[in-house]
Amino acid sequence: MKLLEKVRVLDLTNVLSGPFATMHLALLGAEVIKVENPQGGDLARKLGNVSSLNKELMGTSFLAQNANKKSLTLNLKVEEAKEIFRKLVKTADVLVENFRPGVMERLGFSYQKLTEINPKLIYCAISGFGQTGPDAFKPAYDQIIQGLSGVMAINGDERLNPLRCGFPVCDTVGGLNAAFAVMAALYHREVSGQGQFIDVSLLDSIMPLMGWVAANLLIGGQQPVLLGNDNFTAAPSGTFVTKDGYINIAANQQKQWEDLADVLGLPELKTDPRFQERDARKANRKPLTPLLEAKLKENTTVYWVDLLNDKGIPSGDIVSLETALTSEQARHRHVIEEVKEEGIGSIKVFNMTAKFSKTPAKIDAPPPRLSAHTEDILKGLGYGQKDIEALKEKGAI
Repeated sequence: MKLLEKVRVLDLTNVLSGPFATMHLALLGAEVIKVENPQGGDLARKLGNVSSLNKELMGTSFLAQNANKKSLTLNLKVEEAKEIFRKLVKTADVLVENFRPGVMERLGFSYQKLTEINPKLIYCAISGFGQTGPDAFKPAYDQIIQGLSGVMAINGDERLNPLRCGFPVCDTVGGLNAAFAVMAALYHREVSGQGQFIDVSLLDSIMPLMGWVAANLLIGGQQPVLLGNDNFTAAPSGTFVTKDGYINIAANQQKQWEDLADVLGLPELKTDPRFQERDARKANRKPLTPLLEAKLKENTTVYWVDLLNDKGIPSGDIVSLETALTSEQARHRHVIEEVKEEGIGSIKVFNMTAKFSKTPAKIDAPPPRLSAHTEDILKGLGYGQKDIEALKEKGAI
């Protein structure tokens, strides 16, 4: 069986955080019905670097995180569509939306209203700042949250700061947080029989990821130090120059540091008072790094990676995104799978990265064309073909 078999999810989300959350539920076997506006659907359908796909409403941004889902179009400003939605809610286990606070209430679908229809419904609302508080109604995009959370302030170095993360980390983490919360709520409902409301904030979600940096400030009273590619917990731990590029070295333990000094032919550094102890090395990064790089520049990154790892000193190359996605390890783990979409062909999308021994997740269907499942879903709710044609004429679907 699939882990979330027979769980029905109504997905009213757009663009990234919400669709990323529901993608994980879909990969685990839930029936995820993507409820979209008939006029264009999810904005992500028009986003991506392939113009022809954007015009087909199948942009790469949409393809990235909507496998295994169904698409139903409903114009929730039309009463007939509202009635369809109410019927769907009665059959659903979970509803996920990422509108601004208050939008669902204005449509007549507040949590309170929906629980009158289905008391066991789990309702997850994802927003930039949460449903309450002084900033609740402010607009929020990933970069805005990166700036307001402190993420941009702690990235980079004295030459380049503030610095955003190279992908929408706040949206993505918010989606993961929402998926985790929904799973927890499903377990609680299994035990208690009760649904509940889940309020997920992108700002709240990203802050705990900075836990160690924040703890140094909140508990230790130390402001973040801009270290660029260096690891603030240890030294030497970071990025170093080699003969043909760069290498990541994480000599985080005392033995790893001492072994590194020996491998590089610098045993005298082990007893140098500037580098002998962990905290001393952290305080003296600037004089230590050029001493190490003088030796590392004598050979290639591949040479050093193999040698250092063989000696138990964690190290690695710094590869391109393409190299990472096509690596032997990624292929072995099936991080990416191919799925065929009629009209586009074979596309590569991310698989579920948690591996379940008894209920493995898999990609069964490509991301859906807009409204691809509308008729089937409506027929499942008892609508006949004439009813469906009438709904189309009224602009409800």
